[in-house]
Amino acid sequence: MAAIEYQVTGMTCGHCEMSVREEVGELVGVEDVQVSAQTGKLVVTGEGVDDAQVLAAVEEAGYTAERA
Repeated sequence: MAAIEYQVTGMTCGHCEMSVREEVGELVGVEDVQVSAQTGKLVVTGEGVDDAQVLAAVEEAGYTAERA
């Protein structure tokens, strides 16, 4: 399984982490989501996960991201 790392901008608390985790976790192929407001790091693990979909899910949660 591939793990893809992203840098998320705008997260400040646990609620932010939860919002991103919920949105990204709904994507097809996603097996695990690790997110930290402290570091801004998002790690998505899964098969066939599409970058554009991950970025759109983060945006849907109210934040911006780019692949690290």
